[in-house]
Amino acid sequence: MSITANISAIKKEIGNSSVKLIAVSKTKPIESITEAYEAGQRLFGENMVQELVDKYEKLPKDIEWHLIGHLQTNKVKYIAPFIGLIHSVDSLKLLQEINKQALKNNRVIDCLLQLEIADEETKFGLDLAEAIELLRSDEFKEMKNIRICGVMGIATLTDNPKITAEEFYELGIFFQGLKDTFFRKDDAFKEISMGMSGDYKLAIEKGSTMIRLGSTIFGTRQAKSK
Repeated sequence: MSITANISAIKKEIGNSSVKLIAVSKTKPIESITEAYEAGQRLFGENMVQELVDKYEKLPKDIEWHLIGHLQTNKVKYIAPFIGLIHSVDSLKLLQEINKQALKNNRVIDCLLQLEIADEETKFGLDLAEAIELLRSDEFKEMKNIRICGVMGIATLTDNPKITAEEFYELGIFFQGLKDTFFRKDDAFKEISMGMSGDYKLAIEKGSTMIRLGSTIFGTRQAKSK
C-alpha cells in the first residue's frame, strides 16, 4: 500500500481516540515525508539531530517535529528554536540544557521523561527512583522554560507479547504515580509515548496516548542493490 493508504488505515484503526500518531521519518527521503504530509500527517519523529534540522529547513513549517532518539546535551541548541516535543529526557543535566536553550530562544519546550522499562542494557532511560529524585530536586523547580508533559518508554525487543504487555503496564503505573505525586493539578502532564510498529496495538490497549510508527507508514527499508 502507499504511504497515504497506510496513514488512512492506521487512523481508521485508531478511530476517534485521543491517541496521537507520530510518523517516524528517520532515514526517509523528503519525497516520502511530503506524501505523508499531503495525506494530512503533521506530527513527525526523528532520532538524529542533524537529520531533523535538515528536514525542518526543507519542509513546511506547520509540521510539528518530535525528537524521539537519545539526545546529547551539546546538540540541544540546534533544535531548541523549533522542536515541538522531546520524548527522550533521561537526565537532569539534559533537562537543564534544554531549559537553558529554551530560554535563549524565548520558548517553553515540552518534554517527556524517558523511563526505563525494557530489560536491555542498550536502552536509555531513568528508573522510577531517578525520575522522582529529578522532580524533587531544587534544580528542577527552578526551571521555567521546560514543561514536562508525560513519559516515554521503549519495550524490550521480543516476540513475546506477554513481556511487552507487562512493560507497557509498568510504564502506565509509573505515569500515574508521577501524575498523582507531582502533576496532580497540571493538565499538561497527560502523555504516555509508547508503542512502535510491532506493538502499537498492545500499547494503545495499555493506555498509550502517542504511538511512534515508521515501517507501518513508510514501509520497510529497501535493501540496496549491489
